[in-house]
Amino acid sequence: MKPFISAVISAIVTLSVGATQDQGKKDDLVKAVLFYASFDEDVRADFGGGDLTLSTRSNDPNEKGKFLFKKGIDSKMFRIAPGKGIQGGALEVVDVLPNNGRIFFPARGNIGFKKGRWSGAVSFWINTDPNKLLKTPFCDPVQIIQKGANNGGIWFDFNNAKPRDCRMGIFPSVPSSQKPIPEDDPKAPMVRVPAVKFKAGDWHHIVLTWKNLDTGKNDSQAVLYIDGKKKGSLENAQLAMDWDMEKAGIYVGVNFIGLMDELAIFGRMLTSAEVTRLHKRFHLLATLKKR
Repeated sequence: MKPFISAVISAIVTLSVGATQDQGKKDDLVKAVLFYASFDEDVRADFGGGDLTLSTRSNDPNEKGKFLFKKGIDSKMFRIAPGKGIQGGALEVVDVLPNNGRIFFPARGNIGFKKGRWSGAVSFWINTDPNKLLKTPFCDPVQIIQKGANNGGIWFDFNNAKPRDCRMGIFPSVPSSQKPIPEDDPKAPMVRVPAVKFKAGDWHHIVLTWKNLDTGKNDSQAVLYIDGKKKGSLENAQLAMDWDMEKAGIYVGVNFIGLMDELAIFGRMLTSAEVTRLHKRFHLLATLKKR
């Protein structure tokens, strides 16, 4: 065989093997998804094992500390912005709901919580200017909770600093006889990224990923990634959510103003290589829309 022809064949084989291996990686990542909302056409999820529609929670004006729940959302506040997403459409949040209102997907069937041991990740894209657009002291683009943000809560937020910080919080559930750890405690289970400079018009990819929650041991780990880069982690912690899955929710766009897209929840911890691939190939999960 002539050297040139041999080299061409070798290159083709190498590319084919690489593509096959890459496709295998994609399949593994897609298979790990438990819940996915593309926000391309509708304000609902495309894929999951539980309820894929949104509900609204707000403070009961007649009884302090109580909440009112109702199916559906305010379509004037939460709407699809066609063609404005990182791909396709995006969820556009235009204002803050009254009475501390917030929208959520039911967690039951859509997240891999399991007493004894469980792992997971949440990935999403946001497009906002936290220092100019947000109207409230705190904003949580994503918050997975039952009792409260610092009592069995997994979340990503922008705080009240000027300029704002962004933070990953994974706060363990505490007994009713104890007080939760305050967020301003230096030992609070958070990763802080100070003085965020996000600008409206720019998309940013956020990933929170964790393992060994609810084991009762100091073996929990959680990592925050922004735009494919590791920003910090919690190591050797004891983190138990202790959720009642009939009451836990995946809250989105809490006091948020801007665009959100490609929300996904995974049933295992993601590696740094998988986070990088997910960041670079933001269309990767779109195949879930066809299932």
